[in-house]
Amino acid sequence: MYPPKPLILVSNDDGITSLGIRTLVELMQELGDVVVVAPDSPQSGMGHAITIGEPLRLHATEIFKDVRAYECSGTPADCVKLGKHYVLKDRTPDLVVSGINHGSNSSISILYSGTMSAAIEAAIEGIPAIGFSLCDFAPNADFSHAKPYILQIAKAVLENGLPKGVALNVNFPKKSDEPLKGTRICRQTNGKWEEEFEKRKDPHGRSYFWMAGKFVNYDEGMEDTDEWALANNYAAVVPCQYDMTAYQTVELMKQWQLEEIES
Repeated sequence: MYPPKPLILVSNDDGITSLGIRTLVELMQELGDVVVVAPDSPQSGMGHAITIGEPLRLHATEIFKDVRAYECSGTPADCVKLGKHYVLKDRTPDLVVSGINHGSNSSISILYSGTMSAAIEAAIEGIPAIGFSLCDFAPNADFSHAKPYILQIAKAVLENGLPKGVALNVNFPKKSDEPLKGTRICRQTNGKWEEEFEKRKDPHGRSYFWMAGKFVNYDEGMEDTDEWALANNYAAVVPCQYDMTAYQTVELMKQWQLEEIES
């Protein structure tokens, strides 16, 4: 008897009808048995939000041929939770993949990313996970140059696993006339978004705000970062963890000698 194929749970934040998730589903079918649980509408920029104040709805869909799939009313993190604890309650996935996102999730954008929240949620559950993103917001973005790398990275994770609590944040540059140079294992760029808020008036004279801004790279020119890799036509792979403890600060704060306060 042959061993069972790897079980791969697929999700995203652009919604179950996006071209990115359709591409990812097709690729993962080459590696194992695929189940999809994805939002029924776009959830970009949701970060690691979960739904607690209203019911979650889950509906089976035949949007993908020969693939068991469900659309969920919740966030990407909700989708992974429902996928593991309800849809796949009898068997834990061997891998969770999220994406392919239409747009970059490099540097600080990982904190806002719904794509990566699905991968991080899987890591919290002890499941190897990868978030895939392409630096192209177009609905009809060209993923062809990224496909062999997605397969290579996913296969490597299936074969080697990941440390508990770790997920991979994988970003690809936009398709160009030049082929990708390869893969760079790198760190998250130290950068931030400097926001600007434009105050406007609606037709009723009520004020509202429109957020804009620009990305500032504090690691400009540093060749070990994801932003450098993308700018130089590499696929950027950053191992991420959900433990946000600033360990280097723990011992420093112990020197503050905070004393017990009598009540």
